[in-house]
Amino acid sequence: MQPVRSARLVQTTARGLRLDAGEGVEFRISVLGPDLVRVCAVRDGQFRQSRSWMVPAHGEDDVPWEGRDRADETSWPITPFDARSDDATVTLATSALTLTITRAPFALAWSLPGGTVFARDRDAHATMFGAHAIRHAAARDAGDAYFGLGDKTGPLNLHGRRLRTAMMDSLGFDPERGDPLYKHWPFLIVRDGVSGVASGVFYDNMPGATFDLGCEHDNYYGLYRSYEAPDGDLDYYVFPGPGVADVTRKFLALTGRPALPPRWSLGFAQTAMAIADSDNAQERMEAFIDTCAREEIPVSAFHFGSGYTTIGHRRYVFTWNRDKYPDPHGLMRRFHEAGMHVVANLKPCLLDSHPRFDEPRDAYVQQRDGGPAISQFWDGEGAHIDFTNPDGIAWWQRGVREQVLAFGIDVAWNDNNEYSLPNEDAVCAGFGTPAPLDLVRPLQPLLMTRASVEEQQRDEPDVRAFSVTRAGCPGIQRYAQTWSGDNSTSWRSLKWNLRTGLTMSLSGMINTGHDVGGFSGPVPDAELLVRWTQAGLVHPRFIMNSWKPDGVYTTPWLHPEATPLIRDAIRLRYRLMPYLYSIMHQAHADGTPPLLPTFAVFDAAAVADSDALMLGPFVLACPVTAPGARQVEVDLPAGPACWFEFYTEQHLRAGERHTLAAPLDRLPLAVPEGAILPMTDAGDDFSRLHDEPSRQLRIFPGIGEGESRFTLVEDDGISERGLTTRITCHLRWTHDAVTLDAAAEGGYELPYDRIAVVMPRAERRPLETRSGPGVPSLYAR
Repeated sequence: MQPVRSARLVQTTARGLRLDAGEGVEFRISVLGPDLVRVCAVRDGQFRQSRSWMVPAHGEDDVPWEGRDRADETSWPITPFDARSDDATVTLATSALTLTITRAPFALAWSLPGGTVFARDRDAHATMFGAHAIRHAAARDAGDAYFGLGDKTGPLNLHGRRLRTAMMDSLGFDPERGDPLYKHWPFLIVRDGVSGVASGVFYDNMPGATFDLGCEHDNYYGLYRSYEAPDGDLDYYVFPGPGVADVTRKFLALTGRPALPPRWSLGFAQTAMAIADSDNAQERMEAFIDTCAREEIPVSAFHFGSGYTTIGHRRYVFTWNRDKYPDPHGLMRRFHEAGMHVVANLKPCLLDSHPRFDEPRDAYVQQRDGGPAISQFWDGEGAHIDFTNPDGIAWWQRGVREQVLAFGIDVAWNDNNEYSLPNEDAVCAGFGTPAPLDLVRPLQPLLMTRASVEEQQRDEPDVRAFSVTRAGCPGIQRYAQTWSGDNSTSWRSLKWNLRTGLTMSLSGMINTGHDVGGFSGPVPDAELLVRWTQAGLVHPRFIMNSWKPDGVYTTPWLHPEATPLIRDAIRLRYRLMPYLYSIMHQAHADGTPPLLPTFAVFDAAAVADSDALMLGPFVLACPVTAPGARQVEVDLPAGPACWFEFYTEQHLRAGERHTLAAPLDRLPLAVPEGAILPMTDAGDDFSRLHDEPSRQLRIFPGIGEGESRFTLVEDDGISERGLTTRITCHLRWTHDAVTLDAAAEGGYELPYDRIAVVMPRAERRPLETRSGPGVPSLYAR
């Protein structure tokens, strides 16, 4: 590759700067907001890929099917900036940041208005181009911390690693070191080691890329990190936080806010791949429904594995095996009568023996010289539907309509959609502009998921759309829930999956989780399954999903001696539903991740490896990740003056390490002073599942003086455009008294007329409650 050695300013426009770097390279630097700057290199007057699907136009929730014109920035408002230049530098300054461009050697440096540098290119040869390849290198400090890049394994801080953003079917991946997994996610959060300021850099480019975050060393350049892609455009966005969670919020403002999930999707879910594949599948599924009732396990959704599509040992999307499922409509009614929504697995590849293989022949990903591009898939070879071809979209949506939704299934689960065709001659239709698959590979799962969602919306326009996808790129959060993929059963997986979930959440995959108990590998023993269920209950996606070679599948009653403990963990999830649902509403509104490491919530917390995580602002969970452990060590961050152990309500000093009891029946939890936790108040009645209407507020006033707020969000849990009521709770405390005010706003008619308020048992200060108009009666209990 050839480096860019120098650049000269050729134009200052209302939107930014244009610089000529020679060799046909022009840099376009655009100010899209006070704290959002785009750097784009155009070679020989054109883009390698002229459209973007990951970044909608400003103010839009999505992009057109055929993508957004990459060159069109007219939707962003004109943002004032100052531009100055001299013989050595060009400076661009907004109210929120300053960009200093060194002319020769060409390099960019980013700072806050006061002069604090938060990111900069390495001093020389920061940008390089090959025939199609691109490379961008930035300076690195030994104290930098790096986060993001999607579904990455290992410690949260990615410093020192070399990682790829490719999509792979990674069954049984190493939970600590495995890479890449299922997502292409070229979004990096940098917490500068000198200033402590966090910033984001997002590369709007789809070819699988490599991020070197401290492995590579070259004597001529000092410490650096780099982004390298084999093809595409150097087109990236930079935005300071200044906090880590602020960066995530700004990334989602750029790429699209996450979908608001239906409330039922936050309940406990179950798959049973082994019985879906069995010869008497419908009979066994009906027995599963009966067992849930007998064991008193609340379940909100059942996720169908692809076994319903099998003919022999092969799987054929959009078919039904009527020998295994003699009455699928009746089976769906049974699930719905039990309160369970149904999610069905779909795969985008048709095996060459598929009875309908010839139907979409011209709508497959094609060979360059014509005909479907054939590749290995489950139990054979097949061709993949091309979702950049309108005919492929139409064929798929007809299948979803006729073979999924028409049978009473609620949701499409887009699986095995990594499009890992090892074929450099594979070509996509590109909505009329053919493109090599290697240039747009992650676009296929993105549009597959969109196609499924839009067909569901057509089928039930008043119902909130929900979907699931395993693969994809930034943009999937606009449509779907995702997860960390086909993990394996081990204590090691439990431990390291916690980090992967937090990394995904920081990356903007707001609605995420893991396969509780492990998907592949051995059957989990009783203790491991209990601990994994406890860890799972604090993730938005809470599902037992497994595929074991001996036909055993993971259920809450897998080990009878553990069933009561697993039942209690699942029930705790349902008790926390009002809190969880409210923070998911917040995530939809402003991109605040529901799952965060403690350092992203409390500035004083150290960036250190830990099993602890925050669920929303008020719940710190520290899952047990080692066999036999009956206590955990946790560093409770400073910020709040004190914390409370959730179960005993014992005061715990902030800014110190504490030992929390962790008997086998307990997920260690702590809450900060000022915590306001809306929960259900129905005791052991879980017949209403995720729609239980009773409410209590557990409040934890601090020791001295202070205040806190939380907004409880209520709606019917499923309507696309339904009414919403927000109850804002304001808690204040002094040395002598505690006050709780509640104010309501919105038109949703609440299904309850009172809210119990519960303070710690040792609290002796009097409580005064005040309810505004529309707020149910608050009463102390």
